[in-house]
Amino acid sequence: MSVKSKQVFVCQECGAAYAKWQGRCTACGEWNTVVEEVQTVGQGGGLGGLSSGSVPQPIAKVSLQETERLDVGAPELNLVLGGGLVPGSLTLLGGEPGIGKSTILLQLALAISQSHGRVLYVSGEESAPQVRMRAERLGALADELWLLTENNLQVILQQAESQNCRLLIVDSIQTVFLPELSSAPGSVAQVRQCGTELLKLAKERGIAVVLVGHVTKEGNLAGPRVLEHMVDTVLYFEGDRMANLRLLRAIKNRFGSTNELGVFEMTETGLHALSDPSSVFLTHREQPVSGAAVGCVQQGARPVLLEIQALTSPSSFGNARRLASGFDYNRMLIIIAVLEKKVGLNLGNQDIYVNITGGLRVDDPAVDLAVAAAIASAYWERPLPADLVAMGEIGLTGELRPVSQPEQRFREAVRLGFDNVVAAPLKSGRAVANKLGLKLYNAANLQIALSFMGLL
Repeated sequence: MSVKSKQVFVCQECGAAYAKWQGRCTACGEWNTVVEEVQTVGQGGGLGGLSSGSVPQPIAKVSLQETERLDVGAPELNLVLGGGLVPGSLTLLGGEPGIGKSTILLQLALAISQSHGRVLYVSGEESAPQVRMRAERLGALADELWLLTENNLQVILQQAESQNCRLLIVDSIQTVFLPELSSAPGSVAQVRQCGTELLKLAKERGIAVVLVGHVTKEGNLAGPRVLEHMVDTVLYFEGDRMANLRLLRAIKNRFGSTNELGVFEMTETGLHALSDPSSVFLTHREQPVSGAAVGCVQQGARPVLLEIQALTSPSSFGNARRLASGFDYNRMLIIIAVLEKKVGLNLGNQDIYVNITGGLRVDDPAVDLAVAAAIASAYWERPLPADLVAMGEIGLTGELRPVSQPEQRFREAVRLGFDNVVAAPLKSGRAVANKLGLKLYNAANLQIALSFMGLL
């Protein structure tokens, strides 16, 4: 079949194609993202797909093969992946520049090469001496860890098959290209087609493939959304580059939970897993201070205790300011409204700031009570008891709703030396607390909970 080329206009955000240029993409609503590309058609007209030799069969007769996961050497990374890398899977790792993506992948490559076989690390952004210098600093010089500096995906695929590697790392997907496509590396057409070819390699050869993805200035993964739909796992590496703490989350995971959180510390010798994240997010003080409360969030199967800090001060302007760091802004406004209406706090003329310590972003409603307690403590300038944990979701009528998995949260509180818990009434909560030696205060609404804390 003859190969023909035609010019199309493609949105670089969502991948929507148009016959002519336009300033605003009607699919995603972004401005000035539609650019001209030359699209190659022919040779079947499709994207290539997976193996064409498969035939349909009854689902009950599909053989189940227990695939042994590849241990990546770091317990925190294994936890986020759901137990390790799955052979034949395609994983996308995103994060801001300089956050440590290449560092964690070199450490992963070292662990796989030492225990499972050959690893091919492809760098499309750095030279071989640059990668060697980083690997030497991390102690990642292994015989089965091979390095290839190449941008041509055809060469990368050929080398991956000839080396018979167990893991292929491509750093990054925006720098590789297929020569038959005339568009530039990083364009929608290149990223989509390169992703398809790497997916085909992973599924047909059983090679675990990890791709590095750039992020936009808004913090989203760059490139077309079809890439995120195509891969099996999407990991996001975040943290403050000026601090040592790094957080790893799974935004999408076909082989495990997306609620797990991996906590790492960046050191001179690489990233070190922190198996006790609660100790990182708690602030240890000799004396209690006002505006600080301890809550508990459930990250997958692991409870994490953290400190919520709040600050209130009389507003100097007409409209009071409300700022939240690590906590949903609209959720904070709801809690403030409930405190005003149901508890009687006069917060209309107060600037209110809420912060989750350690840079963690929280979406578990179980921390609502801790946020409300921190705001009330800051407003009245009364410190909360140092051995108290607040757990509960706040409704618009001021009632407290029970938290999920209370026994695991209670055990974490006891392990870290907390003796008192204020929470919504639970059916088996009292028996669990007595078994653990924990004093439980059941509060039906926010006003009762604050009175238990000594704030009313």
